[in-house]
Amino acid sequence: MCTERPLSSLCDQAHCAAKGVVSAYRTCFPAEPWAIRAALADVRARFAGNLSAGAFGAAELALAEVLNNVAEHGYADMPPGAVTVCLGLSADSLHVRIEDRGHPMPGGRLPSGLMPEVAHAVEDLAEGGWGWALIRELTADLAYERRTGHNLLTFRIPLAAGG
Repeated sequence: MCTERPLSSLCDQAHCAAKGVVSAYRTCFPAEPWAIRAALADVRARFAGNLSAGAFGAAELALAEVLNNVAEHGYADMPPGAVTVCLGLSADSLHVRIEDRGHPMPGGRLPSGLMPEVAHAVEDLAEGGWGWALIRELTADLAYERRTGHNLLTFRIPLAAGG
């Protein structure tokens, strides 16, 4: 499932050196809830000690939201496929690149990320619809492209986040 070389240049050592990345990490796993939980636990073990609590919390929440979207929407009506995550730590940011072969984003672009209407009582609020607003709030340089049947999502978590 994870034998292909990722399209991600973030996983390339020369690219990492050019961006000032001092620590890089790559993992590949099936887009299933148990595997996402395991991948997030591995990221926590590798990076939590290198980031402030606020920056790591932002990174963990953004990663969880994106990866759950890949599993739920990207591979909807398909067998769960592979997700490749590349992380690179530089002096000022955690650089993230996520790659999958699921369905493309609707319209070939990122969702708007507008917050849902909250004119209702708290107990009547919808459970969903908050993810992309959170992702946009927590990240910088968020970008998406579809290339040769792959979805490529990139973003940065500024290390000063929630510092």
